[in-house]
Amino acid sequence: MSSPEKDIELSPVKTDPNPIKTPAGGTDKLKVAVDDEEDVIIGRFRKISSAKSMAATNGNIQYPTDLPPRSDDVEAGLQMRKDPGERDKLLENNVEVKNQVTKSSFRDMEKPSRFKDQPSTTRFQMEAKPEDYVTEESEDGMDSDDPLTATDTKYGKSFRHFTREALPRLDNYRNVLSLHAAPRPTLDELHNASLSRKPGQTIEKDLAPSGMITTNIKFGWVKGVLMRCLLNIWGVMLFLRLSWVVGQAGIAESLLLILTTSVVTTITALSMSAISTNGVIKGGGTYYMISRSLGPEFGGSIGLIFSMANAVACAMYVVGFGESLITLIPANAYMVNKEWDQAIYGCITIVLLTGIVIVGMEWEAKAQIVLLIILLAAIADFCIGSVIGPKSDIELAQGFVGYNMSVLQENLWSDYRPYEGTQSHNFFSVFSIFFPAATGILAGANISGDLKDPQKSIPKGTLLAIVLTTISYLIIAVIAGWTVLRDASGEVLDVANWTMSNCGHDCRYGLHHSNDVIRLVSGFGPLIYGGCFAATLSSALASLVSAPKVFQALCQDKLYPYLEFFAKGYGPNNEPVRGYVLTFIIAVAFILMGGLNQIAPLISNFFLAAYALINFSTFHASLAKPVGWRPTFRFYNMWLSLLGAMVCVAIMFVISWITALVTIGCLLALYLLVSYRKPDVNWGSTTQAQTYKTALSGVHHLNRITEHVKNYRPQILVLTGFPAERPILTDFSYLLTKGLSLMLCGHVVQGPVNHRAREALTNRAYHWFNKRKMKSFYSIVDDVGFKDGASALIQASGLGKLKPNILMMGFKEDWLTCDRSEVVDYVEVLHKALDVHMALAILRVEGGQYSSDALDDDLRAYLHDVTDKNLSLFSRSSLSDVSLDTPQLRRAGVSADPGAAGPLAPPATAATDRDHAPKPKEKDKESRGLGSAVRRAFGASVARRASSFTSVEQFTKRQAGSVDVWWLYDDGGLTLLLPYILSTRRAWSSCPLRVFTLANKNTELELEERNMASLLSKFRIDYSALKMVADITKRPRDSTLTYFDKLIAPFRTHDDSNDATGITDADLIAARDRTYRHLRLRELISEHSSNARLVCVTLPMPRRRAVVPPPLYHAWLHAIATAADRVLLVRGNHAAVLTFYS
Repeated sequence: MSSPEKDIELSPVKTDPNPIKTPAGGTDKLKVAVDDEEDVIIGRFRKISSAKSMAATNGNIQYPTDLPPRSDDVEAGLQMRKDPGERDKLLENNVEVKNQVTKSSFRDMEKPSRFKDQPSTTRFQMEAKPEDYVTEESEDGMDSDDPLTATDTKYGKSFRHFTREALPRLDNYRNVLSLHAAPRPTLDELHNASLSRKPGQTIEKDLAPSGMITTNIKFGWVKGVLMRCLLNIWGVMLFLRLSWVVGQAGIAESLLLILTTSVVTTITALSMSAISTNGVIKGGGTYYMISRSLGPEFGGSIGLIFSMANAVACAMYVVGFGESLITLIPANAYMVNKEWDQAIYGCITIVLLTGIVIVGMEWEAKAQIVLLIILLAAIADFCIGSVIGPKSDIELAQGFVGYNMSVLQENLWSDYRPYEGTQSHNFFSVFSIFFPAATGILAGANISGDLKDPQKSIPKGTLLAIVLTTISYLIIAVIAGWTVLRDASGEVLDVANWTMSNCGHDCRYGLHHSNDVIRLVSGFGPLIYGGCFAATLSSALASLVSAPKVFQALCQDKLYPYLEFFAKGYGPNNEPVRGYVLTFIIAVAFILMGGLNQIAPLISNFFLAAYALINFSTFHASLAKPVGWRPTFRFYNMWLSLLGAMVCVAIMFVISWITALVTIGCLLALYLLVSYRKPDVNWGSTTQAQTYKTALSGVHHLNRITEHVKNYRPQILVLTGFPAERPILTDFSYLLTKGLSLMLCGHVVQGPVNHRAREALTNRAYHWFNKRKMKSFYSIVDDVGFKDGASALIQASGLGKLKPNILMMGFKEDWLTCDRSEVVDYVEVLHKALDVHMALAILRVEGGQYSSDALDDDLRAYLHDVTDKNLSLFSRSSLSDVSLDTPQLRRAGVSADPGAAGPLAPPATAATDRDHAPKPKEKDKESRGLGSAVRRAFGASVARRASSFTSVEQFTKRQAGSVDVWWLYDDGGLTLLLPYILSTRRAWSSCPLRVFTLANKNTELELEERNMASLLSKFRIDYSALKMVADITKRPRDSTLTYFDKLIAPFRTHDDSNDATGITDADLIAARDRTYRHLRLRELISEHSSNARLVCVTLPMPRRRAVVPPPLYHAWLHAIATAADRVLLVRGNHAAVLTFYS
């Protein structure tokens, strides 16, 4: 069969100079079949793509070309090089040339755009332009007669316009809040071809101007990471404390100490490199990496104290600069005194530094370059000076003797001296003093938001900085120990006799006594002062930048209250100016307070805590092994990271165990605060992955454990429908499980529910659970009848041995008026549960269990309509696009007023007493839109009504009354166990437990009562009364029989009837004895338990249709369940749930 033919109107093309004319002398339209048109276009595309390379830019496919663009092309974007005469191979020459640009019939007829009503340009639609509209590209005069572009200038730009599918592109995986995000079509849009986006519903990418030019200053790995780490690690410790460390520990132990420090920092850097290469790193540095790895609790706590530590460290470095500066000023030149002058110089310095960083990161980077040059010159000056040797006898007298092997041998080993009287230094005390020199490795990571490529810059710059600084520290330590004496008197007269070191306790120079050794050895002393100033100022500048950057990222995540004020940024770089001001205030306050020597160990411990958590983050991610843990940096080891974390914690206690405890206490307090606030963030942390892994491992382990009666737990599948519809049934089930065993709320919906509505219902159900502090699961089954849905839940619910063993249902109140098939289905569900050896529990409460008070109007309307059997057409509509009072529903015969639709079908849940529930009022029409129901489910909790989380509290509040247990038959003990569990709950602890059981022989009542009492005592069941029922076989009263006859009258039928749901005389005769027992039981319950708070009765065993008709069985249940206001019918699976063995 030939394909239907249609006209294709082509854009202007360069026709052959000698076209083939038709007899009429005109140019015919090209007649191409639909299939042929697709072959031409797709074949042309394949030929081009196989020969040309494609480059994707923001999802657009572009082809390089050497041809000038056409001047009359209304939309540029697809340019390609084609061979001469290629058009002639694809198209016939007899084409009609038209100037009007039209749509492609292939795209419009076969695959309509899902954004066809959208005004802005997206991946699936190019905005139509007027005929005379000329873009910049069209002015260039692109000349192309390719059929892919010539036949369709609207959709012919690239292959993606011929399908609704999205090609794999970077923008498809961006965060939805990103301006460059290009969301792929949803599964519903592809699967349900009729769905499309609403008009005016645009993508953020479309609203963003293309080709936006940003002026953000971004740094590479040298200027952004390497320089900052070098400046921070080459701190004041290099000039003032390293020589003292060599004097105390000796050259050998000093090298060991430096290497130990480097090992710790290297392990931390490796861990940090693994984290930083496992995805895009944004602003926040250390806080960002820890929070996204370990979650908001760890990240929020370390982010706050890390910001505070940097702010105080800035004050510390400025005070160090002031101390160095004040030594150069003579005492008679002080403005006030030494302490106040030092504070004044520090405040002036912090003002200048704050001004530099507020002006912009570019100026701060330039200042860092100048400081680094000075610092490198100072180090080189020291090395050159050691080679030159002492330049005078004064330097010799002060201990600088040049390279000397005897001095090297003397300084090789340790010589720990006492301090503060009698206490002597040791390796760990010296280590605690030196280690803060290595706390600068995070300087580059802390400005991760200002780096061009943090994933490459942080590992490369940090590791290289550690290598360079370690080598420099080792060289300087060796030079200091090789060229300078431990003790020197400073007296020139001692040089002749070489007795400079014989000064005893009066020595003022040498490695042990002087902090000026580096200047002494240097070739040009003033340059060392410049290096010392550069070290302090660079460290202060780095801390002044790090603290606000980290703090801003923390405030933007809103983990702590009242901190959002500091989240705002200014300028193209989003500078945290408010954070700079706060850091300035904190720094000035600590500069004026002084006493930083006591705070310094606490600051070091704060940095060490950050190191420990970075190492632990890498270990935890490697341990949890989430699929998303794919760092491109491979040179790390999970156990090495764990070792690094443990070493960092150990160093915290070595430095100061008091400050270590204070640090841990601060972390714990902040952790608990964030945990209590439960911020609404989801970063895919490894704690979530570990939770899943632990749960899965626990289920596997549970599956290998043999069940024992002592460990029996009631795991309940309760058919509540939507849990808030039957709060009484839900509350009662949770009283039995109470978070100690499994509870699963099953919801069976007769109509189909799309994915969005399913997610909305699930979210709303769990929100309701959380508000009522319930630990339960929710499962929904749609597009099936009640029997099939309940059967699916019974068979498929649970995982391994973590699956329900009790089916709890509400009593079917409308069994007399509903369709008879529903009565049969209800009993069939009981049969199915027994087939899989599940216990049964049926709860009846006077007045019914359905309550719509806990539902919002929109949710109530949706649940009301989705369970109507006649709304199958409506149920298959998009929940987001259809409301109750729309033309689509009116055409389907659905009225906005539920009462106008006629009698409602019973709901597809176990407790089918919704007929007694009030119908939605007409004034609520506007709020009953189904789209609104879903939108509210995803909205903020503040939109909820306050009454959405209240219900009838019959079972959750303390009330008077007893719990009467009618343990008629031995079902394994479940009839007795459930009331006992109930009596252990707070709301039921004051209700005494009374036990009623049947006697075997009337002549042995006392003996049987003693045996039952003995059994209960062995079961350790506390009860207040025990009664043996002896007259259960007595004939019921005539009034009871009359009541029962009226109950079953609607179901009576003749013996020869084919009605499978009727009750014949033969059925009544065959079950007469059982009927009498159940009716007699009704009388006994009414007589003894009418005032009980709850009556628990053994459920009559349901029999198949050949024995007991479903209506007759329902009549038995009705007779027993209506004997008291609250009745629980229980039937165990005849496996023991009680034992008296230990």
